Amino acid sequence: MNGVLDELKWSGLLAQSTDEEALSAHLDSGPVTFYVGFDPTAPSIHMGNLVQLIVARKLQAAGHRPLLLVGGSTGLIGDPKEGGERTINTREVVAEWVEKIRSQVSRFVEMDGPAGAQLVNNLDWTAEINVIDFLRDTGKHFPVNRMLARDVVAKRLESGISYTEFSYVLLQALDYRELFRRHGCTLQTGGSDQWGNITAGVELIRRSEGERVHALSTPLLTKADGTKFGKTEQGTVWLDPERTSPYAFHQFFLNVEDVKVIEYLKVFGNRSREEVTELDRANQEEPFKRAAHRALADDVTDLVHGREEREAATQAAAAIFGREELSTLPESMLSAVAKEVGGGVLDAGADLPTPVDLLPAGGVVDSKGAARRAVKEGGAYLNNTKVEPDRGEDPIGPEDLLHGRFVVVRRGRKTVGVVELRR
Repeated sequence: MNGVLDELKWSGLLAQSTDEEALSAHLDSGPVTFYVGFDPTAPSIHMGNLVQLIVARKLQAAGHRPLLLVGGSTGLIGDPKEGGERTINTREVVAEWVEKIRSQVSRFVEMDGPAGAQLVNNLDWTAEINVIDFLRDTGKHFPVNRMLARDVVAKRLESGISYTEFSYVLLQALDYRELFRRHGCTLQTGGSDQWGNITAGVELIRRSEGERVHALSTPLLTKADGTKFGKTEQGTVWLDPERTSPYAFHQFFLNVEDVKVIEYLKVFGNRSREEVTELDRANQEEPFKRAAHRALADDVTDLVHGREEREAATQAAAAIFGREELSTLPESMLSAVAKEVGGGVLDAGADLPTPVDLLPAGGVVDSKGAARRAVKEGGAYLNNTKVEPDRGEDPIGPEDLLHGRFVVVRRGRKTVGVVELRR
């Protein structure tokens, strides 16, 4: 088997391929130009998109050339989803998101060298196509009965699907043919939920060009309960640090389920097979050490945000839980931590609040009565300093405010909150 295909299989990144033996031979025959697409349905890419970028990185490392397509035209339409019709965004919004995503995806591949990646936008070739030419040159190759049989379309037929979303598959197939014509692209990659769209492009090239091209898909990663990976109670885990802070990003991977950590480490980590095997052993024999979780969180945060941001995130976590000095945390990091661990805002007048006021405001106890009990029992902390039993109802001082507005409250070892004071 081709080496990169073997690597993708071991990593759990190969779900389907058009013809694995033929694809293996094709990849062995020399550098292959391949593409993966990203539609601008939001101003940032997310964890599902990162899976595709990791596939692109592995293929590029094996000498193959990536085309990263950001869908300036397909983003105006929207791929059908099971939940119902997508909101159609304005051209201005889509154009803005295209530029943001182009900037994001380009950081994950090498742009120079013989296998240097190229960014492409499908609006470049669809903007000038008229309806008659599109129907004659592309639409005639798509039997409607096969379009109706696609899973997402079949599920939407009863509730309703617009012709706009129904026709999306034609546009994505057109992209593959256009990249085949312009760049000699002979492989498309994507998530398994895109398999119908991907193989439509393979079929269009066969019908209209008489050529054989290839496709592969990755499995959709899930949590142990089968729900979508990359979702939290707060929402999607984004790659944009303004939407998901490096601290929250690192914490997400640090807290993945034990039964899933090795699976995710193979996908997102930067470890040899021997290292992963050893981390798997440690995860089973000494799960309390969480060595695999730390390796996963560190590797993927380094990849997405860089080592410096990852080190700041780990320092912040240590400080919040009493192992490092809180005063060293930058205000931006403390603000990000506050959003992640929870807490509240307290309007303070001329007199600053007491620890008994702050503990419930930070969400670490339910009431002032519970706060008094925590103080009495010696389990209440402000900025990692134990609140002495006789000081629970004394106002804090200005020196207790981190960056002039934050107080970190803690009950016991693990229940933490951040209170922001407004004066």
